[in-house]
Amino acid sequence: MRQAGPADRTRRRRHRTTIPDPHASTRPDLVLRNFQTDPAAIGTRWCGDITYIATEEGWLYLATVIDIASRRVVGWATADHLRTELVADALKAACRTRRPAHPVIFHSDRGCQYTSHELAALATQFEIQLSVGRTGQCWDNALAESFFSTLKNELGDTHPWPTRAAAHTAIFEWIESWYNSHRLHSSLGYRSPAEYETALAA
Repeated sequence: MRQAGPADRTRRRRHRTTIPDPHASTRPDLVLRNFQTDPAAIGTRWCGDITYIATEEGWLYLATVIDIASRRVVGWATADHLRTELVADALKAACRTRRPAHPVIFHSDRGCQYTSHELAALATQFEIQLSVGRTGQCWDNALAESFFSTLKNELGDTHPWPTRAAAHTAIFEWIESWYNSHRLHSSLGYRSPAEYETALAA
């Protein structure tokens, strides 16, 4: 490989984003690893998580909200910090996009942002039931983890973006112009999330 020139792709060192709050109130797991698509369940169950993107200015953090039934990213936000404001902005974006007319389950890990009093108050305002998986069990939020793996693989995770603004723009284009509208999912009958939802509406 040295003689030929190519180099193998290596992932960056993991950066911890899930920091549990030992004093957080206990919440149930209302999803129980059931991430199956279900036409009747669109708009009733969401999941979310936080990941990080390397830039030459420092980390850019991305919080997402995904509709479990259709795999569509219905809300997301980026910031240069890990405060609750980041996940709250993503959840508010999802509520603006979906305008739920009935209670929605929002599932996440036990990171302190998701178990905070601030997010609980926001959830009450929008009639959202908060659900969390078990500590240290990534499979309890497997859909969100899988989404981030796909995003980093397709956007490229070997070199930092020059700026946070550049990374934000790339994420916007990937989610809104590619993933939601055109990326095919075997679990959706090889349709994109948008096509799947449109077909059901029709």
